[in-house]
Amino acid sequence: MYKNVVDFIQELYNTKEFLPLHEPRFIGNEKKYVNEAIDSTFVSSVGKYVTQLEAMIAEFSGCKYAIATSNGTSALHIGLKLVGVDKSCEVITQPLTFIATANAISYCNAKPVFIDVDKETLGLSPSKLKEFLEEFTVMNEVNECINKITKKTIKACVPMHTFGHPCKIDEIVSICDEYNISVVEDAAESLGSYYKGKHTGSFGKVGVFSFNGNKIITTGGGGMIVTDDKELASRAKHITTTAKVPDPYEYVHDEIGYNYRLTNLSAALGVAQMEQLPLFIEKQRELAKEYEAFFKDLDMQFITEPENSNSNYWLNAVILKDRKTRDSFLKYTNDNGIMTRCIWRLMNKLEMFKDCQCGDLSNSEWFEDRVVNISSSVIV
Repeated sequence: MYKNVVDFIQELYNTKEFLPLHEPRFIGNEKKYVNEAIDSTFVSSVGKYVTQLEAMIAEFSGCKYAIATSNGTSALHIGLKLVGVDKSCEVITQPLTFIATANAISYCNAKPVFIDVDKETLGLSPSKLKEFLEEFTVMNEVNECINKITKKTIKACVPMHTFGHPCKIDEIVSICDEYNISVVEDAAESLGSYYKGKHTGSFGKVGVFSFNGNKIITTGGGGMIVTDDKELASRAKHITTTAKVPDPYEYVHDEIGYNYRLTNLSAALGVAQMEQLPLFIEKQRELAKEYEAFFKDLDMQFITEPENSNSNYWLNAVILKDRKTRDSFLKYTNDNGIMTRCIWRLMNKLEMFKDCQCGDLSNSEWFEDRVVNISSSVIV
């Protein structure tokens, strides 16, 4: 069976060479725009391509404002600061996620609380979230959600759209609104994904995208904060630009800021990639259909987009029978030139987060034992 999988993937990509998990495709104006940025001498955080990329992402996602950052993790960090997360706070998120989600919470000196994912989405479970809040929290006199165990304020919630598949984000936002919890939407993997006709990243108070080298489009490294809140957008741009107060001569900074702005050189690459994004999404969805048809006759489950969703299928994945089967599949495919990877180790099992409060994580643990990502590069 494993040989059949390797043969099928090699046939799809028409190669016997080593196949990485997800490599970028540069088929448009990438070199032209990067060269133009170099010729302009504006290669740092000021330049027309930064402004242009922000405008393109805002329009594409349906958000009013977009602020470019050096990477997705820095965007998450600033997103959490924008909604007031600090050392007095806790932030609810899912244990089944990339480390950046939990790291960004830690950068704010806050502590994560891990709530389970849904089987049908691999994203934060609204029902488990509601159960946790009902059992472990109380609203205080100033309408803050207080954890009855730790006595800390639960300030924010960070749901993540796993592999580009939307979670039940509208339900999550509704629950969080009831408890006065701000939603910072980790849409790092889901540029081009929609839930009930609305783009991911546009549901929460703040949303975040990533343009890492392995994402559906890339700026080499880069991220984007999106929001409909004008004040938050202005503050995001200010503190990601070292909190420098505009002045023609003096260097004046009015608070601790961060050197988090995306460079014009990187943005030039991103603008060219954005021009190709509709094609990339179309090709990713075609690839997913090929995989779905192939795997339906095998003892593996191909992960498809959830109900009410239109996914970018950034990373394709299959569910194996158990951990032993997962490990044997990983070994065979990688030994035969097909890069595959297991899903992330759960955040609550990592040394730095092992003492964090958790709900019942049975779904996350089930996925951890079984999910493997397979070749997902765009075929053009």
